[in-house]
Amino acid sequence: MRFDTVLPAVHTLLRAGEGGRVAIEVLAQHDAHHVRGIALTPTQGLARGMPVQNTGGPLLAPVGKPILSRMFDVFGNTIDREPALEGVQWRSVHSQPPPLVRRSTKSEIFETGIKAIDVLTPLERGGKAGLFGGAGVGKTVLLTEMIHNMVGHQQGVSIFCGIGERSREGEELYREMQAAGVLPNMVMIFAQMNEPPGARFRVGYAALTMAEYFRDDEHRDVLLLIDNIFRFIQAGSEVSGLMGRMPSRLGYQPTMGTELASLEERIANTDSGAITSIQAVYVPADDFTDPAAVHTFSHLSASIVLSRKRASEGLFPAIDPLQSSSKMITPGIVGERHYRLAQAIRRTLAQYAELKDIIAMLGLEQLSPDDRKVVARARRLERFLTQPFFTTEQFTNMSGKLVSLADALDGCERILADEFKDLPESALYMIGAVDEATAKAKSSGQSKPEAKPEAEAKAKPAAKPELSEEQAHAVDDA
Repeated sequence: MRFDTVLPAVHTLLRAGEGGRVAIEVLAQHDAHHVRGIALTPTQGLARGMPVQNTGGPLLAPVGKPILSRMFDVFGNTIDREPALEGVQWRSVHSQPPPLVRRSTKSEIFETGIKAIDVLTPLERGGKAGLFGGAGVGKTVLLTEMIHNMVGHQQGVSIFCGIGERSREGEELYREMQAAGVLPNMVMIFAQMNEPPGARFRVGYAALTMAEYFRDDEHRDVLLLIDNIFRFIQAGSEVSGLMGRMPSRLGYQPTMGTELASLEERIANTDSGAITSIQAVYVPADDFTDPAAVHTFSHLSASIVLSRKRASEGLFPAIDPLQSSSKMITPGIVGERHYRLAQAIRRTLAQYAELKDIIAMLGLEQLSPDDRKVVARARRLERFLTQPFFTTEQFTNMSGKLVSLADALDGCERILADEFKDLPESALYMIGAVDEATAKAKSSGQSKPEAKPEAEAKAKPAAKPELSEEQAHAVDDA
């Protein structure tokens, strides 16, 4: 684009086409008269020689209390068919990360009220966590529950940013949030999959501008959910190619590290509040050495992996405790007791995983007494780490439970001490605090341990003894 007068600055928004419907953001100044930009809207009808209007400012995003419960596009236009916004401010989507002097130097745990996360993969307040999960394993339900707990019990704000989302997914999520009753303290912003790469590249910045308003102006904690951070990198790669830059490794843009850092470093814990982010991460071809995955992992403080096998066994949330990890699990941050318990839980579950093949081939009777105790503890821990959610009450007919970290740690410690060895495993399934197990066992009339499912599995020539175990428990529970 040529300008004979004042050359627009980088990040300036330009308008072209009929009625200025084509939005273009300046990305580079070539010389004293030419700039190069990237379109944020479709460019149909744009032709050489058309006039370009300089808006004189950058891309803006709306901020203020009226944006709560609304759905936006990258330009801040509402797309939920509700009345127009009133009484909002407009701020540039481009801002610097908070300076080091304003950042909190204390590492704090962000409690979610979900046992499996708080005990084994605690999140950092003002940190970033990656959520890995395929379709049907409970990823959206887990995100919805965390939004519910954040809004209902911590008086915070939740912002969902969909980068390259399918329109079907966005519409379904909106309905689910509405039905769960968490929409009044939530903001949703989307750049759909069919939109140009420029829109998908900038929607994350718009979401962060909204989050920074609630953190800095209203001093509230913000939960920022991003789905999917890989599509942000992918959009940046497309923009880089359109700008004519030489690609780097595997076709990625040479500026990938800088672009990702400019987004991630704005997510921080400051003296006025915190933005805690949970980001869905797609790993191309399951290759964790892919540059996109490597650069993303360097920013994460926790990784939550959802297991399809655990979901098929009914162990919800289906978090894999052995693959998930958190940098917060150190004695200096979570305390000596929490660290020791988390290590003991992982050790017990890892020993049980190693013993499963022996149990499948020879049966539980061939194990030593100590190994049998390990199996019993591991199975009770697996069931105790399940939890009924508030957002699924209408489907499960079970009241949701919010469990404090102290109660979760106390329950795990008592299970590891064999305090509940005389209770059936099913008494620990889908409860809140561990004391509910005794009442559940009494109400169901079970006072003795259940029949050993591994022995039944040995008697049956089943190809998958784990499924037989769960079926046996389902019969006992009924």
